[in-house]
Amino acid sequence: MRKTLTGFISLALLMGTVSAAGAVTAAAPAAPATAARGAEADIRDRLLAIPGMRLISEEPSEGHRFFTLGYTQPVDHRDPGGAVFEQRFTLLHKSTSRPTVFHTSGYELGTYPGRTEPTRIIDGNEVDLEHRYFGSSRPEPADWSQLTVRQAADDQHRLFTALKKIYPRKWIATGNSKGGMTATYYERFHPRDMDAVVAYVAPNDVNNAEDSAYDRFFTQVGTEECRGRLRAIEREALIRRDAMTARLAGEAAAQGLTFDAFGSLDQAYEAAVRDVSWGHWQRARTPCAELPDAPSLTDQELYEALGRLSAPAAYADQALGDFAYYYQAGTELGMPRLSTPAHLRGLVRHPYQSPRSYVPRDIPMTFKQETVRDVDRWVRDHASRMLFVNGEWDPWSAEPFRPGRGAKDSHVLTAPQGDHWSHIEHLGGRDRAFATAKLLTWAGVAPAAVRKDPSKARPLAAYDSTLDRPDRRGVDRPAAGPIRP
Repeated sequence: MRKTLTGFISLALLMGTVSAAGAVTAAAPAAPATAARGAEADIRDRLLAIPGMRLISEEPSEGHRFFTLGYTQPVDHRDPGGAVFEQRFTLLHKSTSRPTVFHTSGYELGTYPGRTEPTRIIDGNEVDLEHRYFGSSRPEPADWSQLTVRQAADDQHRLFTALKKIYPRKWIATGNSKGGMTATYYERFHPRDMDAVVAYVAPNDVNNAEDSAYDRFFTQVGTEECRGRLRAIEREALIRRDAMTARLAGEAAAQGLTFDAFGSLDQAYEAAVRDVSWGHWQRARTPCAELPDAPSLTDQELYEALGRLSAPAAYADQALGDFAYYYQAGTELGMPRLSTPAHLRGLVRHPYQSPRSYVPRDIPMTFKQETVRDVDRWVRDHASRMLFVNGEWDPWSAEPFRPGRGAKDSHVLTAPQGDHWSHIEHLGGRDRAFATAKLLTWAGVAPAAVRKDPSKARPLAAYDSTLDRPDRRGVDRPAAGPIRP
């Protein structure tokens, strides 16, 4: 059993409120204890008794209570007396006697009742934290130098420290894709907070300058027939570039779209074409048998096929959305950079797009490779009770985390033919039972039958069509557009 981190933390952080100047300052003396502050107090009262906590909304949710809250955080955890911002999170409350899952997507918060797979498996509470600098959790003005892996991990640590007093049972960190990365980074910097981590399809770009693993992936994934159909679509789309970009220009004129981030409409179109194979395998929406025979298509049919696979219009400035992810990719996380494949040589005109292209030029960016290398070494040498779930057909799983000899009770499992939304439920039967039993055990809720025979492990909570829909598991399923984890 891990000990919860209860070491000395700055009083300004634990007992802070926001002054008019915007700094975290000492709170006024607490009111005398009453029944409303006791163990059986209404959960809303207990939450709002935490200094710096604000209720944004409470919505009904069958069998639960669902809150959206704001929590005051330092912009720089190394300077708790400095500027602050409000970070949003949601809480799906079941019972203070149940374990809690701490989830982040690594992006903007979805403010609707839902639960991730670990929460259903252990039948627990769920805290879902919006990543700093995404959505409404952005300081104003924004000091972009404070959007770092370590500062985000410290956000999670500080909120956990406040909530652990209310939810004293086991805690499990989780996240999907960039959220899985975020959960892993949090574990590296605060390894005593969580009792376990479940990281789904979390990329690990240890050497941002060496991405041959992704090139190899696309020569081996799926079947040769399927890869061939995708190559033919990409090649035909660049051979007929003039006809395709004319259609994109018409669509852009009708909708008021611009392509300044990519440099030009032609560059954006080429990027969309080069993402066809990646998008197909990441999202796995179209069965290979349904991929068209590109050379036989009319120009309009080819353009419509591209719209389903990578949607060139989704590469417009108006569709790119927030650039915060690209800032992180260009400063710490890294981003895949594919070489030009043989079937596109002589047809490619532009360099592969870099994160710098998406970020305003007045925001400085310097890449620090050591950040992810440090986390990678830590996972190899010190990971404890960490489960990594990857997808066999997921491009992002081409560079995974790999616990090494120094790791303890940590595992990497792969979903057969799984895409970028692979979960425990998609694993093979034996692996699925193993992972479920591990999670139940780590959360301290494994039934006696499971402790005796792990093959009997099943989720403790029944499937709920409202809470457990795919789009309510913290998983973004974009129709198409630029690749990102």
